[in-house]
Amino acid sequence: MSRGHEQRLAERGIVLPPASRPVANYLSCKRTGDLLFVGGHGPVGPEGIIRGKVGDTVSLEHGREAARRTGLSILATVRAELGTLDRVRQVVKVLGMVNCAPGFNRTPEVIDGCSDLLVEVFGDAGRHTRSAVGMAELPFDIAVEIEAIFEVDG
Repeated sequence: MSRGHEQRLAERGIVLPPASRPVANYLSCKRTGDLLFVGGHGPVGPEGIIRGKVGDTVSLEHGREAARRTGLSILATVRAELGTLDRVRQVVKVLGMVNCAPGFNRTPEVIDGCSDLLVEVFGDAGRHTRSAVGMAELPFDIAVEIEAIFEVDG
């Protein structure tokens, strides 16, 4: 089972935030068989939550950082659920939603912040299918919301 994901995380100095808790009547993640479905997470971090519309009050680079922070939050949830990231076989799918200003169409570049993190942590097992879409609004005016599906060990 040991795949070295936790070691790779430590070697790169990547620190995960505390696992976030649901803000309404849902679960942060749900497992069925070998799949772990992680619900929508937002860009939280020690400096607070990144809010606003990418392409207006949030720059493309800050949007990428928001997506990376969201990826870190997702990994914290996965670790809390599984006990270790070493139980992740692969990342299967990512859905990234970007709170966009009208006319902003560079959503794939924003969500690369999360995708790049997943490949950094999991190597080839972090490569995944993905959708990156723009939204008129997101809850609490967060800049990005991302959900993911992982294949995991028993």
